[in-house]
This record gives sequence, structure tokens and C-alpha cells, in this order.
Amino acid sequence: MAFNLKKVLKAWLLSSSQPLSVKDIQGAFTRFHEQAAALPFEAEDPAAAVPLTPEVRAPPTGGEPASGTESATAAAAPAPSVAPADEVTEVALEPLPKDPELYADVPSLVTVTQIREAMDAISADLRLSDDGLLLIEGNTGYRLVTHPRFGRWIRILRQEPPPVKLSQSAIETLAVIAYRQPVTRGEIETIRGVSAEAGVNKLLERELVYIVGRADAPGRPIQYGTTDQFLEFVGIKSLDELPASDVLSSRQIDEWLKTSSNTHTPTDTDMGLADEQLPLETPAVTPASEAADATPESTANVPVAATEVSESPVAPPAAPPENEASPI
Repeated sequence: MAFNLKKVLKAWLLSSSQPLSVKDIQGAFTRFHEQAAALPFEAEDPAAAVPLTPEVRAPPTGGEPASGTESATAAAAPAPSVAPADEVTEVALEPLPKDPELYADVPSLVTVTQIREAMDAISADLRLSDDGLLLIEGNTGYRLVTHPRFGRWIRILRQEPPPVKLSQSAIETLAVIAYRQPVTRGEIETIRGVSAEAGVNKLLERELVYIVGRADAPGRPIQYGTTDQFLEFVGIKSLDELPASDVLSSRQIDEWLKTSSNTHTPTDTDMGLADEQLPLETPAVTPASEAADATPESTANVPVAATEVSESPVAPPAAPPENEASPI
């Protein structure tokens, strides 16, 4: 029977809660052959292994006593020296199980194609059995997870609160960071047109984004990027698997962000009009004949300047009343 790679991989997946990468699998096969070459021998029966210390014959306890010659020889022979306990070198002898499906004809090199085919077969078997387990491939390797329909029971066991959905504003902010990272909060606000402080803080709290560093710009603003948990949240292995976006990933936005920071007065060319130099309008001149025909009513309400002093005529003396006698 040939070596069964699928069974070995399934046992590794069930034995560890950590993701199993292709590099880890290939390294395990390399260590298997290194250990097999380092062992002095492998015996199927542990009782057949040679003892580590020399055997010392004990004197007979019954039957015929030893002859005088044998007893004299035994007395004259020096006692075998037994090494101290701390100087005894122990050699691990792991017997080879009688299971050719797992330990016979083990390949020294397992290719990536063989690993992927075996993992796909395991995933198909799990889906067919419908036992509540799924095999997923993340950015760090393969891992066994529970089916989403068992999520409520898992949260009850772990005493975890139900998951909280992201708001539309947080999803838009996350999309801008995913496609434009590393990106500053000012660039996010320029693209979305609204404040992004609340959305960024929520994403940092959910560990979907993290602080990458600081931009080489005035004020050294903080730059943000996505985490590995974001990849698991979306269900992809790398950022290259993100759907193509002509809106967020286009290089034209870079030029637009640069020009948006340096605002200027729009010209006719910016507005799509012809760049023509229009003549300046000259003020109209009133003819002299029209000025002469001006009516007095137009000048009646003109105030007199404060510097001009009007000369009022002297009033005549008042006449005496008729009933009064005039002097003689």
C-alpha cells in the first residue's frame, strides 16, 4: 500500500489549532528523514532492543553449586565497571510501527501541487460528511474551522457576545484603506468627503487596521494599513485577491489628491470654456446737449455744500397797526 499523504495531513490539522502552511509540511517531511538517518537502528519489537549497559551475570541461586575452578575464576576476574548514572548516554530507539500506509515509502520531498490536491480532497470529504467542520486556506496556511451555522453554540460555550456588524461608513473607510494603503486620515476624508475619525477608531478597535507609520509630509500624519485579521474577515489570502477597482486603485487619484491640496481659482479652461480674452467695457460718456437739457427738478434736491454761506435779504421794518395813533 502506498503512502497516504491525506491521512497524515488530516492528523496534523486535527492535532493543532495553528494554521498549517506548505512550508511547515515540507519541513516536517525533511525532519522525518533526518531522524530516520540519525537513529542507529529501528526494531519492530521493543523487547529486541539491545540494553544500554553491559549485562552482569548474577551468581546462581539454586541447583548445583559452582565448581571450585569456576568460582576461583569468577573471584579472580575483575568486576565490570558500571558508569555513573550521569554519564550513561541514552539513545532514543523509536520502533517503526507496522503501518506501511503511514511510514513506508515516505517521500523525501512533497511538492506544493501534491499538498494542495490532498487538502482539496480533505475539504471535499468534510463538506460531504457534514460534520460541522470546514477546511479553509488563509494567508498563513490551512486550518480547520467550525461551520458558520454552529456559531451560536460556539459563542454560548465561550460566553462571547454576538458579533457586531460594521456600519456603512466604516465599510467605506475600510475599503479606502484596503485599496490605498498606506493612507492617511486626511486622504481618506478627501476621497470620501466626510470626517473619517470615528470610522478609523472603530476599525482600530476591531483590529482590522493598524498604524503603519508616518507619511513624509508636513506634520508627519499617521498612515494606516490592513491587518491579517482583515484578510480572514474578507476571506482572501492576500491583498492581490481583492476585486479590481477602477475607482479606488486607479493612479489618477494620486494626481487628484495632489491637486486637491493646492486649490486655485478655476479658469475658463478648467470649466470647459474657450480661453478667449474679452475686451474691457468702457463707461458711457454723456453728451453736452443732454446735460444742457436737464430740467431744474433734477437739481432742485442737490444739497448746498457746508462751506457755502447763503446771503439772506434784510427784511423791511414792520408797518404799525392801523388802530394805534401815530405820534405828532
